[in-house]
Amino acid sequence: MVRTYVEKPNCIILAISPANQDIATSDAIKLAKEVDPSGERTFGVLTKLDLMDKGTNAQDVLEGRAYRLQHPWVGIVNRSQADINKNVDINVARRREREYFATSPDYGHLANKMGSEYLAKLLSKHLESVIKARIPSITSLINKSIDELESELDHLGRPIAVDAGAQLYLILELCRAFDKIFKEHLDGGRPGGDRIYGVFDNQLPAALRKLPFDRHLSVQNVRKIVSEADGYQPHLIAPEQGYRRLIEGSLNYFRGPAEASVDAVHFVLKELVRKSMAECQELKRFPTLQSTIAGAANEALEKFREESKKTVIRLVDMESSYLTVDFFRRLPQEVEKAAGHPGGNPRDNSAAAANVDRYAEGHFRRIGSNVSSYVGMISETLRNSIPKAVVYCQVKEAKQNLLNYFYTQIGKKEGKQLSDLLDEDPALMEKRLQYAKRLELYKKARDEIDSVAWIR
Repeated sequence: MVRTYVEKPNCIILAISPANQDIATSDAIKLAKEVDPSGERTFGVLTKLDLMDKGTNAQDVLEGRAYRLQHPWVGIVNRSQADINKNVDINVARRREREYFATSPDYGHLANKMGSEYLAKLLSKHLESVIKARIPSITSLINKSIDELESELDHLGRPIAVDAGAQLYLILELCRAFDKIFKEHLDGGRPGGDRIYGVFDNQLPAALRKLPFDRHLSVQNVRKIVSEADGYQPHLIAPEQGYRRLIEGSLNYFRGPAEASVDAVHFVLKELVRKSMAECQELKRFPTLQSTIAGAANEALEKFREESKKTVIRLVDMESSYLTVDFFRRLPQEVEKAAGHPGGNPRDNSAAAANVDRYAEGHFRRIGSNVSSYVGMISETLRNSIPKAVVYCQVKEAKQNLLNYFYTQIGKKEGKQLSDLLDEDPALMEKRLQYAKRLELYKKARDEIDSVAWIR
């Protein structure tokens, strides 16, 4: 057990040995030499000098000839068991000790460096010198601990003010901190925003390529739709109603990829809200406020998604509501060339060609090909316009107005409602309290050290 104490580098070792025993076999000296080989911390103390056999003394030890230490040996004479039994006062015992050394023929020349009082002064002086030498490192350690605790308290957040205005200000500051992180994700300062571009560059084109136009524009389906569109009267020049029905049916397929793009971007934005909330360290101390802001952000994203879906569906419906006429004006000339009647009246030639083969497979195949070309042109248009609509209605709105509604609502709340939002985790509050107590102790210790005049 003694070893566990004397091994510590800051421990001063008193190697106490009785004078009436051989110093070479002293357990105290042996242990001190093991743990303090340099001897910087070891002080040799020799007791029971008054109990040595007549004709013997301990001068060789006290003067450092028998066993030399870095610090001088000190001899002391303690109270005997008889003195203890008689309750001899300690002051009387010290006086007797001084008299013993002053009148001793063996130790009189060492009297000013012997005794318990001298040992106490020697140890005090040594302790003072050690402390002086260690003060810079102790002060540095205290200052480092203070900096670490203050940094940790800043990280945990300072105690909440009771004033409603200050609480509202704190809530708005926390909202801005979250909003800043969210925007960094979108703008590329943090990862995640690039997934929105992946929706437009990969998912949307892939969805457009998978649309079942081959089935919709097969010869059988074209024949069926064109025949139904003509009714009981056959078309005279070109099956315009059949064309329109085929085109409208084809364009309806674009609704799926358009809405899927909106949903995919919505999912990315919700995930970025979740990540931003987790990365906002300031908000972690207020679970209720954190969940309230997250709910407000997700509610806003839902509104943006609804508006975005309406917009992309309008884009598709606009293409259905008014077809690009120039595309179809070129078709009669193509029909004329296919029928082999160049020149003459184009209207007559095309009408004749259309009437001749309007029930032939080639006629319906040509209609399907024309509609497919037109739908392909519209597909390219929507491939460019859908991302623009989604970014305008969802991404841009999320960047600019994600918490606008929340701001209007929080401004209407009163003191008690604001306090409810700022309910901290009890474990966090306890942690801050413990850090604050430790910080106060360290600062007091630093002030105490600074106030002591070590130089005498």
